Amino acid sequence: MNKYLSIVKWGLVLLSTVAFSAFACRDAVVLVHGNTADPSSWDNTYEELLSRGYNPSEIFRPNWGSKSCAGCNDHSGSEETPVREAIESALAKSCTGSIDVIGHSMGSTLAAQQISKLAVASQVETFVGIAGAFRGLWTCGTYPFNVFSSTCGRHGLSVSSPFLDGLYGDQFGRNVYSIKSYSDQIVCATGVCTVGGIHSSRIWNEDDTFTYILGHFGLQTATSKKQVDLIM
Repeated sequence: MNKYLSIVKWGLVLLSTVAFSAFACRDAVVLVHGNTADPSSWDNTYEELLSRGYNPSEIFRPNWGSKSCAGCNDHSGSEETPVREAIESALAKSCTGSIDVIGHSMGSTLAAQQISKLAVASQVETFVGIAGAFRGLWTCGTYPFNVFSSTCGRHGLSVSSPFLDGLYGDQFGRNVYSIKSYSDQIVCATGVCTVGGIHSSRIWNEDDTFTYILGHFGLQTATSKKQVDLIM
């Protein structure tokens, strides 16, 4: 009889653990892809979130920008809408009232911009910028003597562009992290990764930064465990 009661007891414990995991209250997560990429570029992070108990309904992957014209995308107009709507939807559905935001490449600066425009930094528990160009890209030149393209223009990633200068100093969450590399073939394309002596992927007022020996796209796909560690 005692053995039977013990089995029942542990069965109930197991059921309660599963139930708690299924109904645990977590921040919703917004994953913002980079220039000309699409939501599938987050597949590794998405699968890692699911393996940690997240429900698909708690994960938002906006699809923004042209997929065929990298130089046509910037941080103004139609590129903004899907990201803004994803952040608003995540906030509306998050049972904690807060969200976590992870961006890769141009998606980092686009996500940061929308957080600032919506004035929701206090509702972002953690912001992670991966391989972003928060201080500009030397391949774009220096504004206003920038490469002639939308991506490098006044709403783009030329060094000292009005967009980047306007973003500088803003807070994007209660906890802010950057993930970077000195082997990044986009951010470090000229052989120089720094702007003003600081790696361009670093974010002002960040809590910490993490450096990997990975390329621009590997920083997104090969650091999924670290990304999720940072938001949990």
